[in-house]
Amino acid sequence: MNARVRNHLISLARKGDSPIPYRRLINQTELGLNLDIKHEKQLLGEILDEISEDEHESKRPLLSALVQDKRNGQGDRFFKLCERLEMGEWKELKKDEDFRNEQIEKCYAFWQDDKNYKAHF
Repeated sequence: MNARVRNHLISLARKGDSPIPYRRLINQTELGLNLDIKHEKQLLGEILDEISEDEHESKRPLLSALVQDKRNGQGDRFFKLCERLEMGEWKELKKDEDFRNEQIEKCYAFWQDDKNYKAHF
């Protein structure tokens, strides 16, 4: 798992910052990926999936909820991950703006709790 990306997303959640665009995440974590290259975009998706799968297995909120496209919010990949994690059918989840907002709010609430932060960071 990419600890640098995970730690950066936890820091965003602690501050209650708005979700971060993919390109800004790449720049701030110095991943050096180019989203215009298909396999590098795929690699970023795999990094985010792995982090969120690990968080889910540990009963923590999905940190990848904090990474969004500037214009469109969450992409299909996030909702397909949620479906794999048995949170619902991805197309229905994608239509549900409350679901998106709940995932973000869960991240904020969990990571702003000092007890959780000290135990899991």
